[in-house]
Amino acid sequence: MKHLFSLLKSSVCICALLVFQNTLQAQDSARISFDKTVHNYGTIYQNDNGECEFTFTNTGKVPLVLTNVYSSCGCTVPSWPKEPTMPGKSSVIKVKYNTSRLGSINKTVTVESNAANGTVRLSIKGNVLVRPAETLPEKEDNMMKATPKGGETTPKARPTPY
Repeated sequence: MKHLFSLLKSSVCICALLVFQNTLQAQDSARISFDKTVHNYGTIYQNDNGECEFTFTNTGKVPLVLTNVYSSCGCTVPSWPKEPTMPGKSSVIKVKYNTSRLGSINKTVTVESNAANGTVRLSIKGNVLVRPAETLPEKEDNMMKATPKGGETTPKARPTPY
């Protein structure tokens, strides 16, 4: 019985050490922090600019490396910095959505890195509508011409047909 108690006591100590070690490692790692995780385009028109940016900061103590950034659909293309982001520094992930597609936008961009807080998911939302047809203003055919001093109007002279 004494041997079993001693074994149990050793196991608890080992588990506590592992938890403590993981906590220390997490404190000495990179951490990614975004200024926003959702970009809402609102209502935009077909073929408008579908670009947006997500700014992030490395709030950890070691360089942050983005290992992969990918989207949930081929109509959304992310680009990200390939070089490490130093502690306390910021950088940008650019996302371009293809606005030739009509309808609702609800896409996800997944960011994988060496950050202790793990994988982060960014979202873009909005709605793409058909651009309304542009109409030219009607041409005004004013047949009356104002005279500056008399206050009366006189008809414009029409060209005579041949």
